[in-house]
Amino acid sequence: MNIEGLRYARAVSATKSFSAAARAYGVTQPALSNGIARLEQELGVTLFERSPRGVRPTAEGTRILLMIEQALDALDAIVAEARRLTQPASDTIRMGVSPLIGSDLVALAFDAARNLDRPRDLVLREADLTHLREDLQAGSLDILLVPAVQAMPTFRHRVIAREPVVVIDPADSRTETPVELRAAADAAYILVPDSCGLTTFTTELFRDHDLPLRTYPGEASNYRVLDEWARMGVGAALLPQSKITHDHGCSRPLVRAGAPVEIAYEAVWDNGTPLAADLEDFVAALSLLAGEGMGD
Repeated sequence: MNIEGLRYARAVSATKSFSAAARAYGVTQPALSNGIARLEQELGVTLFERSPRGVRPTAEGTRILLMIEQALDALDAIVAEARRLTQPASDTIRMGVSPLIGSDLVALAFDAARNLDRPRDLVLREADLTHLREDLQAGSLDILLVPAVQAMPTFRHRVIAREPVVVIDPADSRTETPVELRAAADAAYILVPDSCGLTTFTTELFRDHDLPLRTYPGEASNYRVLDEWARMGVGAALLPQSKITHDHGCSRPLVRAGAPVEIAYEAVWDNGTPLAADLEDFVAALSLLAGEGMGD
């Protein structure tokens, strides 16, 4: 079985797009499509179907893609361990973080690095998502801790923690009970430049549930200003619960069909470096700590 075909399929699943997956791997879309077609022929299963909302796995594809993910993870772990055994690795982990990542999670990352079998120093860089992704691709960062809002299919990734999202809407301050996503679509939302991942999360949340996103015509500079403007009544805002900087009487938990809407934070790293196996251990340790310390 052609491993590239498996990787192409995983990339399409992550990006929900044949063209985006092809760009990520630096191949033409026909080449990627042909690779997946050969895989489907060999398996005897159609993995994807196209729809107006993009590419979706079929029912059979959903089951097969999970197994493909597990198989590629195992293969990547073998390669990473071989590199750890044969190539020296740095004593430092260079980690890029989005401004949306809270200090509690960063503190847990330091604990995870210190408690590895071979302890590592953790060097942080906070920057916009675009710059972080570019630095990871260039090799000047080893790992990212960012909102899980944009697929990077050629890299390893793992969700570390999740937290609830709240709606701040002074126009609807009569109750603090949860608000359903469909009802929340009636408000006009203040957005920020898409540098920390919050705007991407907001727009995709409404789009994925076929809901219109009404927006305030202006723009806040960052999520802190977004919080302040929403408190002033300029418009509504969606924020992770930990990013509310004031005691809002007008903030309400956001739910869908009664279940909390959450934003996920993930680690993203390159499996092709000598540090890859240590990064696997670091991410596993951080995920455990975050699950225990943050209720993931």
